[in-house]
Amino acid sequence: MVVHSVEAVQLLDRVVLSFQVAPQKTVLPSFSWVPTPAAVRASIRTLPGSVFRIGRGMVQLGSRALFPQLQARAYCNHAAVSPASTRVMRAVTGVLAEYAQHGLDAIFPFFEQRESLKDDLRTLLGVEGPIAITASTNRGLSDAALSLPWQPGDRVLLFEGEFPANVTPWVQAAKAFGAEVTFLSLDATLPELLEEARRELAKGKVRVLAVSAVQFQTGRRMPIDQLADLCHQHGALIAVDAIQAVGVVPFSGAKLDLIAGGAHKWLMGMEGVGYLWARPGLELVPRVSGWLSHAEPVDFLMEGAGKLRYDKPIRSEIDFLEIGSTNVAGCVALQAAIAPILELGVPAIFEHVQAWHDRVEPALVERGFTSLRRGPGERSGTLTVSHPDAMELGIQLNEAGVACTTPDGVLRLAPHWPNALDEVDVLTAALS
Repeated sequence: MVVHSVEAVQLLDRVVLSFQVAPQKTVLPSFSWVPTPAAVRASIRTLPGSVFRIGRGMVQLGSRALFPQLQARAYCNHAAVSPASTRVMRAVTGVLAEYAQHGLDAIFPFFEQRESLKDDLRTLLGVEGPIAITASTNRGLSDAALSLPWQPGDRVLLFEGEFPANVTPWVQAAKAFGAEVTFLSLDATLPELLEEARRELAKGKVRVLAVSAVQFQTGRRMPIDQLADLCHQHGALIAVDAIQAVGVVPFSGAKLDLIAGGAHKWLMGMEGVGYLWARPGLELVPRVSGWLSHAEPVDFLMEGAGKLRYDKPIRSEIDFLEIGSTNVAGCVALQAAIAPILELGVPAIFEHVQAWHDRVEPALVERGFTSLRRGPGERSGTLTVSHPDAMELGIQLNEAGVACTTPDGVLRLAPHWPNALDEVDVLTAALS
């Protein structure tokens, strides 16, 4: 395990930042809603590099050097909420400093930052095309569900045992548009699961199948590519809640139609920020919209009189769901949190986490736990075990400094790239 003192961490942070103080040139993106008049461009400041993007350095698998204030001896709660790194803390502080110094003028440079964040998200998702920044996974899925071109008699396929964020939006949309909801089983083997999905899809009129890339409770990695193939063979869409996968599990959205996720779990950002991607060209109905959903929505603020109109068309791509003000601090925090993930690479992070699981799982089984971990193709960042006294043992572990959760009565351990492989000793000692 690599250990750094707090003083060393702070010194190295200052060294890293000393190479980043040069201002970044601000080039506004080409999306139609961004203010682009020459007078506005001339007034745009440049944003210090330490705010725009916290750079590289001090990132090693198994090292908590970026988390000197973290109190837990073994933090295994990344499937719930990740702790803030020093990079995230500095990024948020930098945003507040910009607004404290410049007020309105602080807004414009962050347009570029948001587009840069979307580039990073596209890289992690393995997709191209527009992305909407949302307030959460649930917000994105709710807006997506309301934006599909529903027809009477449509059907929705869901999975029993999913996290409610990927169930409630679809159930409510089905009620609103007269669709039928069918639940599939998560307890089935992989062949059984795919066969049940195929049978239901073959019945016809399925508008969408919604599934999580990784199940929150068991850590089961779902066969989203195979499900996508089945959906498309039968004229259905597939919508994926990716919050328990992206950042720790190699992920490709190339076959998917809708992807939603959030910042505060495996991406290690803050609550209050999410993303929503739709396959370019996917038919969407703008039932949810706001003043920033229009084409050229801000020209009446920038180009003089006579520009205020309410009949401008709503943009057709998914970013029309960016309906109002964006969580600037959350976006900057998310990009600062993503940078180490991109630097280390998700495949390397996944292998590191599996090595952690490989050490911890046998020790738990020896102590009477039943592992819910599946075969290699269905594994994720989460290791879940069951025990008759799981709730009490979860409390015991947390009191001993092993941060974990017990969703729906199972013990869930969710390490990430900063977790050291020798934390098995901390965990086993806590159970003694």
